[in-house]
Amino acid sequence: MSDAVVVDTNLVFSALVSRRARLREVLLNEPDLRLHCPRFLFVELFKHKERITRATELSEDELLEFLNAILSRVQFVDEGAIPIGTWVEARRLCRGTDEKDCPFVALALHLDIQLWTGDEELKTGLQARGFTKFYSR
Repeated sequence: MSDAVVVDTNLVFSALVSRRARLREVLLNEPDLRLHCPRFLFVELFKHKERITRATELSEDELLEFLNAILSRVQFVDEGAIPIGTWVEARRLCRGTDEKDCPFVALALHLDIQLWTGDEELKTGLQARGFTKFYSR
């Protein structure tokens, strides 16, 4: 049985800068884990590229190689494929927490799969509004 999950920017960012090899190992090598992201992930990673570079213990070449390996495992979904009603619900769920997470929440709702995030504030906010489909490892 395989798990399909939406991975948010926070988790990818953590994998890139964290010294926790286990998270990296799971993202890269867990055969039964299917990763999904909205294309918005590219915007977020590009926006924070200097911060990621400063925070990681990886060399630039290692960082790029690792990022490429993660991204090659991800199935990207165009945000335009998500119905408007799903976006409305995602915005309602993210209101007051972090609206930049709307694309990830909308994708999880659209695909009817769990959201994998390390952002505890996001989790708390979503749970307070009734969203409980979280993946944990």
